[in-house]
Amino acid sequence: MEKYYPQLSADFARLLAAIAGRKVAVVGHARPDGDCIGSQVALARVLAARGHDVICVNADPVPRRLLFLVPGMKFYRTDEVLQSTEDRAAIFVDCADHARPGERLKLRYPAPVAAIDHHLSNGGFATFNLIDSTSAATCEILAGMFFDNGLAVDAITAQALFAGILTDTGQFRFQSTSRRCFLLAGELVARGAKPAQAGYELYERESEAKLRLLQHFLSSLKLECGGRVCIGVLPAGIFEQTGATAEDTEGLVDYARSIDGVEIGALIEERADGGRKASLRAKEPALRVDLAAAVFNGGGHACAAGLNLKTGAENFYARLVAVLAQRIAAADAERTR
Repeated sequence: MEKYYPQLSADFARLLAAIAGRKVAVVGHARPDGDCIGSQVALARVLAARGHDVICVNADPVPRRLLFLVPGMKFYRTDEVLQSTEDRAAIFVDCADHARPGERLKLRYPAPVAAIDHHLSNGGFATFNLIDSTSAATCEILAGMFFDNGLAVDAITAQALFAGILTDTGQFRFQSTSRRCFLLAGELVARGAKPAQAGYELYERESEAKLRLLQHFLSSLKLECGGRVCIGVLPAGIFEQTGATAEDTEGLVDYARSIDGVEIGALIEERADGGRKASLRAKEPALRVDLAAAVFNGGGHACAAGLNLKTGAENFYARLVAVLAQRIAAADAERTR
């Protein structure tokens, strides 16, 4: 049978040999999403089944709607691992760069043994860099490598991998969705993944607070660049005002992108300290919003990227509009060649 990831799977086998007998920390990014938590759960379970002592580490807690993926598992927070002197091989998953889990975790694990990721902006920061930017999700990569190497995938692991693929493909709608995504999803269902449960937990359990946050976001939407860009802003203090949390911003930016004629949607979060966080979503890879995010030291994918400015956020809205206008102009020029 043809392998899903011939080269990466061979590298993964070498990784497994390199960490034989070692304790492992599977590290995910701050404000984790479905692909991050799904990747951590799946990798931790597969490694534990091979005899490893494994922990999962995140700066932020597992979001409420993703708790169904972590039955019986404990996720450790930054402070907990900073207090420990245990020597663990650190494997970073779904992290576009070494600092994505937070600066303190970067310092705690200064030399990761592996980085498993699908972000276009990931240049590799570990000993083993298992990176494929053509993949829709890190869970897609993990599923393929597990199957290629004949590793056992039980129902809980399959559900975690399925959820990661489901979320990062936008329920199999985004341009990154490939035939491989469907083949792997089908195999995961055969191993026990439950699409109906995943759909319910992920998309049909919204809180009232999130709907109040959505109401504020929709009321802030503004068209720019002749209607080709749509930007919404969440002002400082909005979480306290609505009772929502940072995890409730998940998916909001897609409303901005979904407007007919809009090519790039953006969500800007304003912070009380003057910082700014932004999520960017494009309808076509040619728009390369990862390059737009890179202007502000961010990164991501061609169609999905983000940035986090702690300082230097003066006139950020206007600066972002100008950068997005440049991306549209560059895409237009490329199309006419």
